[in-house]
This record gives sequence, C-alpha cells and structure tokens, in this order.
Amino acid sequence: MFCVVYCVDKPDSAALREKHLVEHRAYLDRAKSIIFFSGPLQNDDASASLGSLFILNVDSRAQAEDYAANEPFNIAGVFEKVIIYRLRKGRYNPALAGD
Repeated sequence: MFCVVYCVDKPDSAALREKHLVEHRAYLDRAKSIIFFSGPLQNDDASASLGSLFILNVDSRAQAEDYAANEPFNIAGVFEKVIIYRLRKGRYNPALAGD
C-alpha cells in the first residue's frame, strides 16, 4: 500500500537540517526498497526547505510509522510535525517526472 509521509520543518531549523543531511541521505539509500518518491518541500524560489515528502510503498501503516520515527531529520528534531496518510493510486503520468 502507498503511504504519504508529510513532514513540516520547525521554524529556523535550516542549520539543523544541514547538520544531519548526510545521515538523512544514507537513510534514504537504506530504505530505497520502500521509497516510491521523496523530496524536500521548498519555498517558491527554492531558497529554503520547508519540510519533506515521502511516498512509501509499504506492507502496513506501522511500517510507514516506523520509517518516519527513524528518519534522521525527525530524530534530530528538524520536523515540527509528521503526518501519515494512506494513498490510493489515482492518475499517474511518469512522463512528467523530469529531473
């Protein structure tokens, strides 16, 4: 099943995010078998990160919760809130994915 993990950064957490970026990326690499899509949420001019979005293909909500609980940015206190939703696949257009 697909789950969306929507994470909003705490205000003024850019330095903390940067400090844990290498660990975060290593975690993404270790979880590549369940990550369908991931990326940082940014402001309109891409000058600041506002959070993170993960779309996971998991066996259960518990697996998505475990992923979020062990996410290095979450452990480090970067995220102000983490929301998990189940996602039903609807329209899908991979040609628009680009880079």
